[in-house]
Amino acid sequence: MNYRHQFHAGNFADVMKHLLLVQLVRAMQRKDKGFLYLDTHAGRGSYDLAVAAQGDTRQREPEWPAGIGRLWAATELPRPLGDYLALVREFDRQRGNRDSAPRHYPGSPALVAALAREQDRLVLCERHPEEAAVLLNELSYARRTSVQAMDGYIAPRALLPPPEKRALVLIDPPFEAQDEFARIVHAVEEGLGRLPGGVFAIWYPLTERARVDRFATELGALKLPPTAVFELTIAGEATALKLRGCGLVVINPPWKFEAEVMPTLARLAGYLQQEPGGAARCHWLVPES
Repeated sequence: MNYRHQFHAGNFADVMKHLLLVQLVRAMQRKDKGFLYLDTHAGRGSYDLAVAAQGDTRQREPEWPAGIGRLWAATELPRPLGDYLALVREFDRQRGNRDSAPRHYPGSPALVAALAREQDRLVLCERHPEEAAVLLNELSYARRTSVQAMDGYIAPRALLPPPEKRALVLIDPPFEAQDEFARIVHAVEEGLGRLPGGVFAIWYPLTERARVDRFATELGALKLPPTAVFELTIAGEATALKLRGCGLVVINPPWKFEAEVMPTLARLAGYLQQEPGGAARCHWLVPES
């Protein structure tokens, strides 16, 4: 396993992704009927920011101070951003941190577990056995939650449609393989074939614009239902930063989701910008009818 998310936990990309994920869950919960939350690349669920600078062979510059660290003491936040931050603060507090700086950062499974109602169900896929074992222990308290030590890319075919007939699927791979985008497109195709009305959220890094544009073209070839793309950048295209932004594709977004989250995402871009040119934007691959 080449990728260790603990080195990146709480960075700007996590903040953006988790802000939108929390709001997607809130939107799904407007209906009383339960839903399946399916996480294809769940990770370990909890990350100790104190070890974020400890690389496998060398010290690293921790990334969380430029992410969650910039929000930790912020006040008068927009409601969605305050909602997300309150969840992170409570997670950190429950794990015993009483310092002024954050120490424990939740992964996507822990955030959704904190929001889940009795009628909601979580299936968390993690193919690395060590990470899956940590995740199972981390969420041992969570009701109606199962951890599957499996390749998350086969999860949409294996686990959809769910008995609930409603699902939020997060596809958030490590992007350590050359064919990652192609595997995502295939998984989405299989998932939509089994649950056309499912909500699929796909995170991706913004490193090379050309690769992302090809990904969008390949997704578009699937004849998608309404699909919105949310992006946040922390610097302009001329930056030397390796990762200058990230995006979240949302297939079948909840009604008026763009209007609900874009003002907050724009505010977040201001908090997280590292160089001139940072911004938030949304565009539609397939507009709402």
